[in-house]
Amino acid sequence: MDIAIAADHAGYHLKELLKREMGKRGHHLEDLGTFSSQSTDYPDFARKAAEAVAAGRFPLGIVICGTGIGVSITANKVPGIRAALCNELYSAQLSREHNNANILAMGSRIVGPGLAFRIVEAFINTDFSGGRHAGRLEKIRQLEGRYAGERTREEPGSGC
Repeated sequence: MDIAIAADHAGYHLKELLKREMGKRGHHLEDLGTFSSQSTDYPDFARKAAEAVAAGRFPLGIVICGTGIGVSITANKVPGIRAALCNELYSAQLSREHNNANILAMGSRIVGPGLAFRIVEAFINTDFSGGRHAGRLEKIRQLEGRYAGERTREEPGSGC
């Protein structure tokens, strides 16, 4: 399977390990950056992966930063993305089975490589179960559509 992968500097080393290990398992992870451990901004790379998945270039994506929180928040701003922060196996499985998540977010400072490989395997090998969950996803799509195109509220203290 072709999968988009992106990380900031904190997730760079885990991203590289995942590319190698998942390649051995027959998957191709398309690297959308960063390409070193020099300090970067996580939104730049989470956006690239989320936009690639939303555009249909990849069925799934993986985004990594130190905690996984920042990349998860960022990816979920892209319409059509359902990014799930999963730092253990059960959430990875249910994020696909119940929520049809299309992006896996992980924290490299939270999850070690061995567990990360297993989380990715659980995420990519679990199918959406449909049924009662399909109606819930439709409600999410409707909510997303309700706010599409609206001007983003400025954050308190942003100086804007």
